Amino acid sequence: MLIDLHVHTTVSPCSALGLDQIIGKARSLGLDGVCITDHDTLGAHGALSELDLPKGFTLFTGMEYSTSQGDFLLFGDLVGVPPGLKAGELLRLAAFRGIAVVGAHPFRKWRPLDVGLIGSGRCMIVEGVNGRNDPGENICSVMELGSLGVRFTGGSDAHCLEELGRVPTRFTREVEDSLDLARAINDGDFFDVLPPAGNHVTLPCAEEAAQIPFPA
Repeated sequence: MLIDLHVHTTVSPCSALGLDQIIGKARSLGLDGVCITDHDTLGAHGALSELDLPKGFTLFTGMEYSTSQGDFLLFGDLVGVPPGLKAGELLRLAAFRGIAVVGAHPFRKWRPLDVGLIGSGRCMIVEGVNGRNDPGENICSVMELGSLGVRFTGGSDAHCLEELGRVPTRFTREVEDSLDLARAINDGDFFDVLPPAGNHVTLPCAEEAAQIPFPA
């Protein structure tokens, strides 16, 4: 399955994307699913049950959770996750509840992630390619973190229609729902997403990982 793991709707004040727009555009791009990751809220979740989704297409619910040490994409059982947790507290809670955690845009200049939280059993999955980063920020992510044994997802971080689907993540099996998406991420059932050809980075920890093309 080909899934865009990082998409914002109008529930996020910075996004102009409605759910109907997301579904139509995603299907035209050949995506099998999209995960809604609005900022610090599950506000779009209630509307998902009212949608008539095309056959073979799934909408998942996640969250982009903000901390003073950076942002994290969360997937799984997120009901009742309290706001305002420190990064370390969030990671401990996620491990206890089986929530999948992906460090968002770790080397973005204006919203970086504290790299001290990555590796050594803490945050072991990060965005290798974020669709709103500049190429140098994505390359820095995999070059600086590749030796820590982390895995790399991709996500468009879409806030408008033109951004949707730029950086999907390909999963090695079918993913049924939001809880199953968390299991698939935690189990590593996806191909690592690395920067595009032309800005190729060779990582010792990802020599056998398949690469998904990064659309222009």
